[in-house]
Amino acid sequence: MSTVGDDFPKQQARCRELIAQYKEIGNGPGVFVGFAIANIEAVLRRADEAAISGDIVAILKSYEEMKGCE
Repeated sequence: MSTVGDDFPKQQARCRELIAQYKEIGNGPGVFVGFAIANIEAVLRRADEAAISGDIVAILKSYEEMKGCE
């Protein structure tokens, strides 16, 4: 069983990979890739800030937020 401490950086890497995948898709009719990328980048910024601050509540919130990225 993994802990948040173990899984947090894995979720960060997964979100960064999602951004790369969205960039490969590109924008097309009815596709809001730029919006998805911007949202995931915002999630990652908050996660980075939480990790740097060491604020456990912010880390847990960011962790859950990253898990919800698709």
